[in-house]
Amino acid sequence: MIRHASRGLFVAASLAMSSTVVCSDVASAPAAAPTSPRAEGYAAVLIRDVPHVRQKPDFCGEACAEMYLRKRGAKIDQDQVFNASGLDPLLGRGCYTADLQRALTQLGFKLPEVFAKVRVAELAADMESQWKRLHAALVQGVPSIVCMRFNQQPNTTEHFRLVLGYDPRTDEVIFHDPAVETGAYLRMKRAEFLALWPLKYAQNEWTLIRLQLDVSQIKSPAATAGFQAADYCQHIMGLKERLPSKDFQVLIEPPFVVVGDEPLATVKQRSADTIQWAVRQLKQEYFAKDPDRIIDVWLFKDKESYETNNKKLWNTKPTTPFGYYSSTNRALAMNISTGGGTLVHEIVHPFVRTNFPECPDWLNEGLGSLYEQCGEADGRIRGATNWRLAGLHKAIRADRVPSFEQLCGATSGAFYTADPGTNYAQARYLCYYLQEQGLLKKFYHAFQANHRDDPTGYKTLKKILVRDAATIDMAEFKNEWQEFVMKLEFP
Repeated sequence: MIRHASRGLFVAASLAMSSTVVCSDVASAPAAAPTSPRAEGYAAVLIRDVPHVRQKPDFCGEACAEMYLRKRGAKIDQDQVFNASGLDPLLGRGCYTADLQRALTQLGFKLPEVFAKVRVAELAADMESQWKRLHAALVQGVPSIVCMRFNQQPNTTEHFRLVLGYDPRTDEVIFHDPAVETGAYLRMKRAEFLALWPLKYAQNEWTLIRLQLDVSQIKSPAATAGFQAADYCQHIMGLKERLPSKDFQVLIEPPFVVVGDEPLATVKQRSADTIQWAVRQLKQEYFAKDPDRIIDVWLFKDKESYETNNKKLWNTKPTTPFGYYSSTNRALAMNISTGGGTLVHEIVHPFVRTNFPECPDWLNEGLGSLYEQCGEADGRIRGATNWRLAGLHKAIRADRVPSFEQLCGATSGAFYTADPGTNYAQARYLCYYLQEQGLLKKFYHAFQANHRDDPTGYKTLKKILVRDAATIDMAEFKNEWQEFVMKLEFP
């Protein structure tokens, strides 16, 4: 059927141009001599001007629904059809018939009998009776979505197509196929259509599936923000093809997808206790928007899994034993056996990338590092002292800590290569100091608002630190801050 795409488009267009209109949506033409006695009596009919939509993976039914919804002037796409079905995106598949029926009902369609049975012993008569019903609906301007076998091959898949017309001159069914790029107004011999339509679930009685798209008023779904079920479903379909083994569990923890090779209960607990909690707390303090892409959080159970699966998935060797965020791979990769602190650190980065893409490295890493060791106080996330303190004490004693102007102005190369341990620690404990003074949240939002005039954040920092005087001596502040840091302890 696909090989006749060009011919189908030409003949369908010829039929439409030569037809006499019987209603606003349907065209009819005088019938030529039928090619078989069974074609006699079935009028030519074509529902015109139905846009063709190419389906997303496994969304053939959803795409068929979108085609007719667009014909009716509704701006409802295949993703929204999937969302209306209520199908769990973790299943990683598109709508089956019952799911599509549920979605269409939610959108306002009145669906008569969807599942019909045909007796194998009376197959010809029963099939003709069902075809007669489909054709009668077409004459009334009502198309049907049918579920049928894709082709005559023994192991072919089931597939939804949108039936839009019939041409008795050639005894052909006219349809849109969402799986084909040039799938508008394709044609199939009616005999082949009737052979592919029955789904042979039982020996003596086969099943016909037809969703007759009868609707008087379409119910548009409410607008929603953020990633929806269809987004996660499509993402998970692709993800499951890349799983390194059957040991991995997949969960949705908005705005992330969590993948772990520990037992399901353990992955669920880590997802709720660390990821869900951190996302809620960080959004409360800093971030108005979720990351603009679905990001996978890979929780590898131990060092061996972490290193082996990094090689399998991305052909890379991690440069840190704990974990990292890769914007290229859209992934956070964690050796979760080292604890959840690095996970919270890395969760900060995709949020910063979306909400404050101009954020300099010192603050991006300072915030991430602050929450490597964190908890909750009075309903808010709070960083605690951590292992970076010892290195910072050592750097202060050796007088190796740069000025805050130098820290803020460090380029990416300088921050990550010129004494990165000291830079990370200084940035972290500057954020910690601001937190303890009740200034961190205020500083972040003030800097974000004024970054065009202050790209490094240094001027905003000076302004935030001013107390009674009109200006602040940053050399004196550095001494004060170092005294503050030297009094801190970490077991």
